[in-house]
Order: sequence, then C-alpha cells, then structure tokens
Amino acid sequence: MLRERRTRRHLSQLDLALRAGTTQRHLSFIESGRSVPGRNMVVRLAESLELPLRERNELLLAAGYAPVYPESPLDDPALAPVRTALDHILRGHLPYPALVVDRAGDLVAANTAFDLVTEGAAPDLVGPGTNVYRLALHPDGLAPRILNLAEWARHILVRLGHLEELRAELAGYVPGLEPSDGLLGFAVPLRLRSSYGELRLITTVTTFATAVDVTLAELKLEAFLPADPATAEALSAAAGRPPGEQSG
Repeated sequence: MLRERRTRRHLSQLDLALRAGTTQRHLSFIESGRSVPGRNMVVRLAESLELPLRERNELLLAAGYAPVYPESPLDDPALAPVRTALDHILRGHLPYPALVVDRAGDLVAANTAFDLVTEGAAPDLVGPGTNVYRLALHPDGLAPRILNLAEWARHILVRLGHLEELRAELAGYVPGLEPSDGLLGFAVPLRLRSSYGELRLITTVTTFATAVDVTLAELKLEAFLPADPATAEALSAAAGRPPGEQSG
C-alpha cells in the first residue's frame, strides 16, 4: 500500500525517505515487509506523501494500528461551528450561487441562488443528498441547458478519478463529445441557459486546510462567480437586488 501511494506520486524511495526523516534502506525494508514501522513512522510517511486523511487512516490500519483521524457525522455537536461557518459563507456569497459537497459530490447545502442553476432539472436530481456531478451531466439535469457541454463534461469527469463507478455512469451520458476549437480564455466557464438569459460562470473550490477530521477535510465549498457583467446583472436580478450589492 505504501509503495503504491509513493509511486502514484512519482516519488523515489530516497525522495520519500528524506521527506520523512528516515533512510532509504529503512523505507525499502518497510515496503518489502522486512521491517514493521512504528505508529509515528506510519504517520510521518503518510504526512510526507500528503495523503488525504482517509488514506492516512487506511495506511495505519494496514500497518496494524488504530486510525488517528476521527470521522464525525456532520450533525455531530463538535462540528456545530463548522455548520455555522458554512451557512455564513453560503449566505455571504449571495446573489451568486454556492454549494457544499462531500467527497462523493453529494450535496450538503446550497444557498438560494443555486436554484437558478438547477431550474428545470428533474426533482429527484436536486436537493440535499443528491449528487451534483450527476445533476450536471444527466439528460434530465443541467446537460440540455449547458451550451459548452463538452468542455464542462471533461472538466467534471477529470475530477472523478476517485469515483470510478460514478465516472463511468456520467461518461455514458456524454459519449463522443469533442471540445470546441475556440480559445478557452483564462478559465473554463459554465455557459448555462436560464430564465434570465445565458449565464457564464466560473468556479472556485474552498476546503478546510487545517482539518483533522475526515468528514471536515473532505467537504468542498464550490462558489460560482460571474464571468461577465451580463451574468452579474442576471444573478442580481434573480435575487431581487441591485448588481454588486452583497448580502451581509
């Protein structure tokens, strides 16, 4: 398991040994099973590989140790400050859409502006617990309204390397699509038809950089931003407020 994760990151044994403060010989013995690493060494190796917390726990289990990083349900009282912070960020991003998803891309929460993005989609594809990647590419979801479906589909599918079954399903919804030859510009926008005209949106993804809980570390806050003034005006009109005026 250690060797597989090291090679996936294109690191030599020497590179990883130097990062983890050990010797190449010791690391070689660990990978071959000739040496049993201590718990602290496993944690150091996992940190040096910059593994996600879930994979760090898996490495510890494989070495015979209990997981170090907890995985709390999002409704755990200990995560109440997190839920409050997420709600504040979602409201503060209005009139622009924003949402929170988990590791699988399932929707945890969204602000009211996201309703404009999802308008017309089948009800069973929308709402907490549904998968936002499936929503984007399903023929009953956003796909019929996405004007640059090939580019956006490729953007989504590249993000799903850790979800092979979902990736295979979604790839089946967009077979044979070829990206346009046009200039992409500074970022790939989502070009979406809406009741307020065409929306051109770019996205940012935020994570909790100092998380030591698996659930928290795997949350992603995806915020949409207007790629042109017309989109900013449309989103403001949909929210019923003047362009540029943000909620408090």
